[in-house]
Amino acid sequence: MDLIDRKTLRVIVTVLLFAAVLALLWVARRAFIAFLMAIFFAYLLEPAVAWFARRLKGRRIYGIAAAYAVLLIGLVVFGVTLGPKIANEAQQLAQTLPGMLEKVSTGQIALQFGGQHGWSQETQARLQQFLATHKDEILQRGKDAAAHAASILSNVGWIVLIPILAFFFLKDKRTFGSAALGAFDARRQRSFLRGVMNDLDSMLATYIRAQLLLSLFAAVAYTAFLLIMRFPYAFALGPIGGLLEFIPFVGPAITAVLLVGVAFLTGYKHWLIVLAFIALWRLIQDYVNTPRLMRSGLELHPLLAILAILVGGEIAGVIGMFLSIPVVAALHIFWRNWQLRQVVPSESGEAIPTAVRSIDEPAA
Repeated sequence: MDLIDRKTLRVIVTVLLFAAVLALLWVARRAFIAFLMAIFFAYLLEPAVAWFARRLKGRRIYGIAAAYAVLLIGLVVFGVTLGPKIANEAQQLAQTLPGMLEKVSTGQIALQFGGQHGWSQETQARLQQFLATHKDEILQRGKDAAAHAASILSNVGWIVLIPILAFFFLKDKRTFGSAALGAFDARRQRSFLRGVMNDLDSMLATYIRAQLLLSLFAAVAYTAFLLIMRFPYAFALGPIGGLLEFIPFVGPAITAVLLVGVAFLTGYKHWLIVLAFIALWRLIQDYVNTPRLMRSGLELHPLLAILAILVGGEIAGVIGMFLSIPVVAALHIFWRNWQLRQVVPSESGEAIPTAVRSIDEPAA
């Protein structure tokens, strides 16, 4: 008599293999993240590639080359025109931050800010005492933020791989999909996988392109408003706000804290107007722009999305926050297609999902 029956043994082997795959992904997480970012980058370029390919005798490789050329030209133009101004203000901000933090830790900022806004001597003294009491904690938080930023910059080398990997994904996307479907012989399994791949294709296309547009809108809006208000380091803080828009929920909150913090540290007088603009812009982004761009591509409850972002941040930091939404959406797609697999009958009596679009067709 066997100590473990075959069914139990298969379950144990499956669990061990799944754990081994997760461990491998964690060990090689930087390479895996670069691969995922390449896929996202490919989805950003897919509309341009398809547009150029239709006008270049249907040759997809020509469309990819044209899309990359246009992107390179755009980056060069941006670097020549706005790049130096942004880099200069970012450098100035980095140089003045230590001095600002020193004023905060010693409590001098309380006297400076309070005097500009007519605070009483008693209020200024209390705030100064509070900041001086928490000096060590404030300095440690500043050091932690600097170390975190340095760790992110240390991975810049992986960025070079992203457009290279994206080129192969754009070139052989249909081949990859056909190969994945060809690995399964049963019609039921192929139909299930086709439904999952179609939904993933549509979800990623919607999510990535929407996030790019939301980030561009935010960068332009923040930069224009801060320049009009003569806010310090507007050219540096505006693009930072746009980049942080890539992190749902958390990124905009960091932007608000950053802008209010810079206003407080530099003694900017109209910080209440800046705060009001941030609140107004969040209403426009969350209730006008996001619904129009996302449509029904994710189908996630806001609470689930927030939980996913928090968990992703604990696991992999900023990258985990960005990837958390598409990962949870992918799991939802897998579960939904699995349920359809059980309830939608085929002509032969099997339960298969209904696929509206072939995997070879581009996402809407």
